[in-house]
Amino acid sequence: MALGPEYENLDEPRLDALTDVLLQVAETASPPVVVLDLSHTSFFGSAFIEVIFRMWNRLNHREGGKFCICGLSEYCTEVLEVTHLDQLWETFPDRASALSSLNS
Repeated sequence: MALGPEYENLDEPRLDALTDVLLQVAETASPPVVVLDLSHTSFFGSAFIEVIFRMWNRLNHREGGKFCICGLSEYCTEVLEVTHLDQLWETFPDRASALSSLNS
């Protein structure tokens, strides 16, 4: 799932509309594998981290569930490192790398 340029800044108002979509994807993806492409996202905060965690948790409870993130900006990478979530979720520089890893 790729977030477009309109999601450059994932502040609370923009996130409200996106939360249900992300959680629905986690519940209905078949197979239960999601690559979250944040190539167009420059900023996110704790509210988005909570949504990602909920998404990952729903996937994690499904048989064969896999989740990873790709295309992180320097700032977003730092946020995941500071929160140690980079140790929970695999991250990749781009979508092709993520898909290759998940398919192997």
